[in-house]
Parts: sequence; structure tokens; C-alpha cells
Amino acid sequence: MIDIVKQKRNFPIGKLLMWIMLIAVAVIQIFPLIWLLDFSVASSNEMFTNGLLIIPKIFHFDNYVKAFVDGNFLLYLKNSLLINILAVILVLIISIMMSFACTRMKWKLSSTVRNIILLGMMIPIHATLLPNYVIYDNLKLTDTIWALLIPYVAFSLPQGLFLISSFMQSIPREIEEAAIMDGCGIYRIIILIITPMLKTSLVTVSIMTFLNNWNEFMMASTYLNSDKWRTLPFAVLKFTGLYSSNYAVQFAVMALTAAPMVLIYIILSKHITKGVAMGAVKG
Repeated sequence: MIDIVKQKRNFPIGKLLMWIMLIAVAVIQIFPLIWLLDFSVASSNEMFTNGLLIIPKIFHFDNYVKAFVDGNFLLYLKNSLLINILAVILVLIISIMMSFACTRMKWKLSSTVRNIILLGMMIPIHATLLPNYVIYDNLKLTDTIWALLIPYVAFSLPQGLFLISSFMQSIPREIEEAAIMDGCGIYRIIILIITPMLKTSLVTVSIMTFLNNWNEFMMASTYLNSDKWRTLPFAVLKFTGLYSSNYAVQFAVMALTAAPMVLIYIILSKHITKGVAMGAVKG
């Protein structure tokens, strides 16, 4: 009994304050999701009442049915998955090849080229909106899948190069030398030896590329004119009128759009944190 009393007296105040601060930060971070779900089951008229959150008189789960059916949700979901998966695959392939060229091959401008590519991390993706549109229009690429794939891949490559090359520099060169002595060519070395050792960085780059491009809307709305390749953010526009909008269904659309990314982040958050931390230390 005396030991328990001593433990309570010795409980550090600093640790208690840290937990309170962390809980407060967590609540602030989670609140937008709670707010989104709350408004997605309300009616449009109830949204203009006072208060950050509302308690709907009737929970309108039919908002999700309207969002799913009338918002072309399946078509836009298919387009989003296809475009983002292709972008991830291309980013991984190109990043691995660039990282090998910059860290393993001996040529004078290797570090210079790597640094120039990494400067792309400082350029906002939407800064190239108008120049890209002019180029795509001249090349007849507007309203095609390439209008989105090219900028999505290009602006994800600096981050991919940074993480993968940082990991690749930590791999002993003796492993590659032994493989060369056994008769392996450069492609077999990259595919069979180097790539499996980059598992953590590859998972991190895949997740971050997918998350960064999933909700992108500005470029998609500029380059696409029809529903053929439009992505999930366009489902919100289906319920936007000239003089009024169905806000409740729009919130339901946003909730459905955010759900896959929230689940992916919750399941794979450890890989993201581990990959970024290790890449920063090794870089």
C-alpha cells in the first residue's frame, strides 16, 4: 500500500502535461474527420445552424447512396485507382534506375544531376499548370491519361530519388562486386539483389506518391474535359448547381473519397514514419 502511494506521489507532472498536450493535438487532428462525417449524414438545411457540430434530427444515410449512384463514383474510383497505381509503378521504376545511376555508377555529373532533380521538391506542382497546358494542347494530350500521369510522376520523382538513393548508399558495394564475379549483369543486380534490399524505402515512396496524388484536383480539372479519365474529386461537382448545391451529399462524397486514404494511412503509418526517418538519417 505504501509503495502505491509513493508511486502516485512520484508520478511526474511533466509526463502528465505531455499526455494532455498529445491528446489535445490528436483531437485537433481528428476533428476534421468527425466534422466531415457529422455533416455527411445531415440535411443541407441543418448545416446553416450555429455550432461546429450538429446533431441531425434524422440521420440521412441516403446521402451516401446518392453520392455513390448519382456521382459516377465507380467510374471516378476506377480512374483514380488506375492513374495512381500506374504513377506509383512508374515512380518506383524510374527512381530505382536514377538512384542506381547516381549512387553506383561513376560519372562526373552524378551528384550534380541528383541535386538538380532534388530541387524539384521545392517547386509546387501547380506552378507548372499553364505551361503544361500549352504543351499538352500542342501535343494533343489534353483529356488523356497522360495529361495526369506525366505531372504526377514528374513531381513525385524527387522525393522517390531522395529516399531510395539514401537507402541505396547504405548497401555495401561488395555485394554487387560478388554478384558481378558470379556473372550477374547490371539488370539482374538491380532486380534480384538491390531492389529486395530497398523494401522499406519502396513501401514509403509508394504510399506517399499514392497519398499525394489521390486528392489532386486542380490539374485534373484543367487538363480533362470529359468523364473518361476524371478522378474522384470530380464527384463533388456532380452536386454543385449554378445557384445552389447539395452540400450534404458533397460531404458524403468527400467522406467516401477520404476513406481509402485514411485506412491506408492507419494500416501503413509505421512504414511511412520508419521510411522517412531512416531516409533522412541516411541521406
